[in-house]
Amino acid sequence: MTAAEQVKEILEWAKWAPSGDNTQPWRFEIVSDGQVNVHGFDTRSHCLYDLGGQASHLALGALLENMRLAATRFGLSARIVERAGCSEEAPVFEVTFEAESLAEDPLAEMIKIRSVQRRPYRLDPLTPEQKNILESSVGPNYQVLWFESFSQRWAFASLTARAGKLRLTIPEAYAVHRAIIQWGAQFSEDRVPDQAIGLDALTLKLTHWIMERWERVEFFNRYLAGTLLPRIQLDFIPGLACAAHFALVARAVPDSLRDEVEAGKALQRFWLTATQLKLQLQPEMTPLIFRRYATQGISLSARKNAQPLAERIACVLDQWMGGKEQADRVVFMGRIGRSVSARARSTRLSLIRLHWPGTS
Repeated sequence: MTAAEQVKEILEWAKWAPSGDNTQPWRFEIVSDGQVNVHGFDTRSHCLYDLGGQASHLALGALLENMRLAATRFGLSARIVERAGCSEEAPVFEVTFEAESLAEDPLAEMIKIRSVQRRPYRLDPLTPEQKNILESSVGPNYQVLWFESFSQRWAFASLTARAGKLRLTIPEAYAVHRAIIQWGAQFSEDRVPDQAIGLDALTLKLTHWIMERWERVEFFNRYLAGTLLPRIQLDFIPGLACAAHFALVARAVPDSLRDEVEAGKALQRFWLTATQLKLQLQPEMTPLIFRRYATQGISLSARKNAQPLAERIACVLDQWMGGKEQADRVVFMGRIGRSVSARARSTRLSLIRLHWPGTS
């Protein structure tokens, strides 16, 4: 395999990094047989869930970690340098591949297997060995908090369901959901297929019909408890049916693009390690994102009741994280446990469509 072919193969693997709603906020510029420039972008201007570009920056970190891991399949190292002078909304990372005769990192084989499983998991608790391996995967600058008991899982299920109510009743979130779901699909290159959401077939059909118009959403929410069934199926039951909830906590409060990208690298190692241990994972970022709106004093919605709800979510989350200081350092939350692999999933755009400048 030539050097040029190796670079393309590395990118074919790297592109499987997770990103919020499968936005894939990166484009690849192949500069030479040994260098690729990764052009990042974020969706803060139109996506409620990408406050300050943080979700996109985490995804970029996961992508860069994938590039490093995939390079080891060819004995290469990946030197990653952030280009100076770029804005946080459009960062550029220069990645140079160098021959080092490295052994393939075992996590590399997990890159294409890793996925999101949104349905209930088995209740088998994680073993001490599994937790130790997962905690070691994130490196010395992060720690993992575990919430495993029934009362803790109940609390987190309730918290995500509360965030779910807010998510399903504000027009700003509706606009995002309507744009990112691909209906009638098992797979999607650039969105989330409806079969991967976690709803049963009947509720899924009803939800599709309701979401065609915001007026229908408002009617069902106001008169027919429209959020109740989705929150039970998407938040509460999965929140109880898992081995544990977890929080990835940085040693210092992330306050820069670099910090958020580094957090994304640690997250990807954690997620790939979970995959290696035959565990499934689902992000639970909505409460954390709504907390950031509340603590930073940023208006979440035109709806007057949205901000007080976000503030209550922030209060509960702070209590479970052991106080505001530690909650400020949480970079990711999720649930984990044993389950079958997801049958429906988001795939990825082709390298041609991911080519810089390219189009999505």
